[in-house]
Amino acid sequence: METGTVPVEVAEEAAGLRREQRGWYFYDWACSVYSTTVLTVFLGPYLTAVAEHAADAGGYVHPLGLPVRAGSFFAYAVSLSVIVAVVVMPLVGSAADRTGRKKPLLAAAAYTGAAATTGMFFLDGDRYLLGGALLVVANAAQSVGMMLYNSYLPQIAPPEERDAVSSRGWAFGYAAGSLVLVANLVLYSAHDSFGLSQTAAVRVCLASAGLWWGAFTLIPLRRLRDRHAREEGAGAREGATTAPGLRQLVTTVRDMRRYPLTLGFLLAYLIYNDGIQTVISQASVYGSEELGLGQSTLIAAVLLVQVLAVAGALAMGRLARTYGAKRTILGSLVAWTVTLGAGYFLPAGVPVYFFVLAAGIGLVLGGSQALSRSLFSHLVPPGKEAEYFSAYEMSDRGMSWLGPLLFGITYQVTGSYRSAIISLVIFFVIGFFLLARVPVRRAIGEAGNPVPERI
Repeated sequence: METGTVPVEVAEEAAGLRREQRGWYFYDWACSVYSTTVLTVFLGPYLTAVAEHAADAGGYVHPLGLPVRAGSFFAYAVSLSVIVAVVVMPLVGSAADRTGRKKPLLAAAAYTGAAATTGMFFLDGDRYLLGGALLVVANAAQSVGMMLYNSYLPQIAPPEERDAVSSRGWAFGYAAGSLVLVANLVLYSAHDSFGLSQTAAVRVCLASAGLWWGAFTLIPLRRLRDRHAREEGAGAREGATTAPGLRQLVTTVRDMRRYPLTLGFLLAYLIYNDGIQTVISQASVYGSEELGLGQSTLIAAVLLVQVLAVAGALAMGRLARTYGAKRTILGSLVAWTVTLGAGYFLPAGVPVYFFVLAAGIGLVLGGSQALSRSLFSHLVPPGKEAEYFSAYEMSDRGMSWLGPLLFGITYQVTGSYRSAIISLVIFFVIGFFLLARVPVRRAIGEAGNPVPERI
């Protein structure tokens, strides 16, 4: 009887994991539209224009009485969002691991972010403070949601499948971004035909990302399942009290000191992904303000990035099978450095060169992020997925603070977006050398996880 029932149980468990994986993909499908439509394309140039409209004769706005150059306001708002996320994410991550109830927390984060994004419809005139506040709430909520989403990966995919599963998740996200951007481009380009002004069309595009985020989040919430903390191994800490956010972050980092190689990878990732996320969040500002490109050109360029990122994520997932995730990521960092160097020399007012640059970004964007996520999942001690991914997520999806801060300060000091964009090279160079020094096989073993044949 037992030998006859084991294959059935195994088959049922495998089918359950496949169902969860398919549901898991759809959270990337839901929330990536925010990253694309809001953070990458529309909000940077639009919020900058709103801030410039509210600026004084010297080009400064004065939130809380502080003089801020209008062109730096968006970058500073992105930086402020990570301060909020730093306080909230460790608190939520610890609670998720302790209780095993990730789904209610994921729902709360997703619908907070979706509501804030939908509220951007009311961003008009000189309401730059409203735009900054909604950006901070949406970014912080997305960061918390992605942390919880990422922490499911070790639970729904065995070690040998994680590169492929992670890459498919990113591909789903970029496919959704491409689909919605096509609709955005039609609406923005033909706004008169829809009876909308240009600014009204932008506000509709911003709000639509929030509605999309909220609607498709229902799929992962139906398919993913909560797991009790004691199922997840020795790392679970039943009965532990939840410390305030910053104190919990310190506690998490102290715990990571028991796994110095995991901490070494995380440091490398936080640095190079800081650069990636800053390029994503500031590229439209660079294109509009420095290169003089129109909004339609920027939308088309980002659409090109989204389409090629789907292929790039899947292709780099295949490369990882042959060369390993670490080597593939290192190669992508070299490509990022070359791309930024080329971006510095782009001539103004010539869209074709910006499209070539966008193609280069798209081919390495999805893969470098997907493989970083799957590689980190091998380095997390069992039972501490959400807590460790809270630290991981601090630099993910535009939530990094140092890159936007450096970008904003460089522009404030030099008045040149070219200087601001080339300053980001330092993140890829340092990240490359730090990652190259991490012996990932030994790191996986020390974390208490099985070592895949190729990593």
